[in-house]
Amino acid sequence: MSRVKPEKPSVVTYFDHEVITPPNRLRHAISVVRNDKAVADPIARAEQALAQLSGEFSGWMDNECERLDQARRRVKTIGFNKATHEELFHAAHDIKGEAATFGFPWVASLADSLSRLIEHTPDMHRIPLTLVDQHVDAVRAIIRESARPDVTAVADKLTRRLREVTDEFLVYENRDRPDYLDGIVSPPIAPSDPSF
Repeated sequence: MSRVKPEKPSVVTYFDHEVITPPNRLRHAISVVRNDKAVADPIARAEQALAQLSGEFSGWMDNECERLDQARRRVKTIGFNKATHEELFHAAHDIKGEAATFGFPWVASLADSLSRLIEHTPDMHRIPLTLVDQHVDAVRAIIRESARPDVTAVADKLTRRLREVTDEFLVYENRDRPDYLDGIVSPPIAPSDPSF
C-alpha cells in the first residue's frame, strides 16, 4: 500500500499580509472512470422522468384539490380544532408547492393566500369560513378551467382580490402585534408583473 506524502500549505507573504492556501487532499480521492458511454446528466435524467410522469400530473392535482375540499368540509362540519386546522393548512400548502411542477402555476398564489390566512390568524376560530370557501372554490375552478386561454388573467384577478381581503383580515386580527404584522403583510420581494 502506497502512502501519500502529506502536503504542506503554501504560504505567500506580502508586505502587509500572508495568503495561506491549505493542501488539496481531495485530488487524491478522485478516480477517473473511462467509459465509451457518456455519463448521463442527472438534471436531464430528472427532467426526462418528470416528462414521463407528466400525463399523471392532472390526476394528482385533482386528488390534491379533493383533499383540500375534504379538509374544508371537515372544518365546516366540526369547526376548527388542531387537527382540522393542520389538515386544511397542509392541503393548501402542498398545492402551493406542487402547482408549478404539476403544470398549474396559476393556483400557487391562491393556495399561498389560503395558507397565509390559516397560518397567521392568531385565533383559528376567527378565520372566516366564507373566505376559506372562496379560496378553495377559486383553486378548484382554476384547475378545472386550466385549458382556457385566459386562465392566467382570471387566476391573477382572483388571486389579487383574495389576497387583498386576506391581508385586510390579517392586519385587523394582528393589530395588537405590530412586529408580527410587519413580517406577514410586507410587500413581496419580487416585483409584480405590470402586464396584468
